[in-house]
Amino acid sequence: MAKEGLPFVLAGCGIILLFIFLGLAVPALFFCLITLFVLFFFRDPKRNSHLGAKAVLSPADGRILEVKQIPAEAHPLGQSGTKVSIFMSLFNVHVNRVPAKGMVREIQYRPGKFFAANLNKASEYNEQNRITLETADSRKLVFVQIAGVIARRIACWIKEGDAVEAGQRFGLIRFGSRLEVFFPPDSNIVITEGERVKAGKTALGYLS
Repeated sequence: MAKEGLPFVLAGCGIILLFIFLGLAVPALFFCLITLFVLFFFRDPKRNSHLGAKAVLSPADGRILEVKQIPAEAHPLGQSGTKVSIFMSLFNVHVNRVPAKGMVREIQYRPGKFFAANLNKASEYNEQNRITLETADSRKLVFVQIAGVIARRIACWIKEGDAVEAGQRFGLIRFGSRLEVFFPPDSNIVITEGERVKAGKTALGYLS
């Protein structure tokens, strides 16, 4: 289980014990079900990938909302490229994973609104955390954690200057959210809209 879920589980267990002590079986059962869902939501399965050094792994479990070519003025790196957007529902694993091996060059947090994460305007207006990664061959990749209408907490466990591995756990967004990956030019995108992906296992594309 991801460590962010521990306070919720402990609180749920405390409430359950209180209701049991008071002899209130129905409320105790209700909070037991809620606590079981919290355990399910914060699950953190082991993942391994053997797709090669050039593969860009999905940073999140979920469904591909959009695969879009964007101009330089809309790209965080100031060059034309491809944006891949992933929607995580309440029922997906919410631990996020690094898409490629490299060095964390920059992390930019931006407060914002909380539109539904499956809407495109969430990319522009919602609270988000943007991470720029540089690979060993000097290719740059940007991936962004975006909060949703229910998610109000973005957790990021890496910092600028960290050397990271592909598939490494790097963060979590609570209760429904969105992840986006901005590819550099000449990348080979192999994913399509509507596909289901798994963090640290599914290749979104390959760097040239």
